[in-house]
Amino acid sequence: MSDQPTTGIDRRHLITASIATVGAATAFAASSGPALAQDSKSVSPGGATGASQGTVYTGEVIQGKKVVSALDVNDLEPGKKHLLYFQGVQIRAGQHWYVSLIVARGAKPGKRVVLTSGVHGDEMSSVHTVMTVMNRLNPAQMSGTVLAVTDISRPAMEIMQRKWPNWSRNIDLIDMNRVWPGNENGTAPSRHAALVFNRLLRPNADAAIDFHTGTTGFEVSAFNIASLDVPEVKAMADLYPVGQIFDMPKRAYPTTLHNTLLAAGIPAICPEIGAARVLDLPMIALFVEGTMNVLKHYGIVAGPMGRTGKDVPVFIGRGAAPIAATQGGFVEHLVKLNDKVTAGQKVAIQRDNFGAVVAEYISPVAGEVAGRRSDAMAEPGDNLAFILVEKAGPEDDETYQE
Repeated sequence: MSDQPTTGIDRRHLITASIATVGAATAFAASSGPALAQDSKSVSPGGATGASQGTVYTGEVIQGKKVVSALDVNDLEPGKKHLLYFQGVQIRAGQHWYVSLIVARGAKPGKRVVLTSGVHGDEMSSVHTVMTVMNRLNPAQMSGTVLAVTDISRPAMEIMQRKWPNWSRNIDLIDMNRVWPGNENGTAPSRHAALVFNRLLRPNADAAIDFHTGTTGFEVSAFNIASLDVPEVKAMADLYPVGQIFDMPKRAYPTTLHNTLLAAGIPAICPEIGAARVLDLPMIALFVEGTMNVLKHYGIVAGPMGRTGKDVPVFIGRGAAPIAATQGGFVEHLVKLNDKVTAGQKVAIQRDNFGAVVAEYISPVAGEVAGRRSDAMAEPGDNLAFILVEKAGPEDDETYQE
């Protein structure tokens, strides 16, 4: 989620380019010449074809864990849990950013599911959800493999902020969920995304779940972003006992990780789990239960299904409307997350330093509250609330920012 200003959200433009853009970007990453790639020891960008090039060990060992620059989970010993580091992009001093990997390789063959978190560095509940799922798995009793990544944007996580700090060409903060599938010959964040996507994620995924939370200063409800017109995506989203689904078309936001995976033919969804920088344990439990349901759906683990979307009221939003501040001052919300609102309903007020009300905010639509500002103050342009609506408007696609 983002608290940046928006002007309306329609499910057709929730991404500023079509699915074809993703294909073009992926093709570009695949065609980038290996002679320019940062690490000649690693497999070539041919990984962009989706075919595994096999596991490549760099020879390094960090805290007792071997380092790989490419991974094929089928090379790992079955019936065991493997802890590895993936060698990401180089930093200025010539070392690398390393990505933490947990691989539960089942004793029997089966489907492969990838769980990712840490694309944004302030999203702690997403990381904890993945860790909790992995701690519940017993590879000796599994059929198939679960690959988990907990810190994709490692430099952002080091300082617990949303974006990757990048000094390649100027001082900038890069949103890693706007650069997929990346370019192995691009700037550091783009190279890192391409390495992770081409050599780690896509070659090992039959399905994927990319976990997120709200951003710093803006909390969200428990909901899934999913392209419900894709049958396997809908099947996954329906297995979560959460009260909201944002039906995002698969062409929307082509440079987000879950949509890039979807464009590559891998069913993927994007759970949103509360506020940034904190652990929301009750909300995490909902997504752990749903993710275990997904693993049961794919036959990776055995056992009865837990609660699903059939057990809770689910509001399906096909568009969204942001409410942005017009003044600076203190924000008082009049609605809570998941509250239903009507068009014209007052949802927040704002006071100045003397306590006077300087602005009142109404919902332009009927729907459900899916996000609201958690910081007590706002300046003009900051998003105060985010309302899911059942029917998308003509501009809704373009402005949603998870």
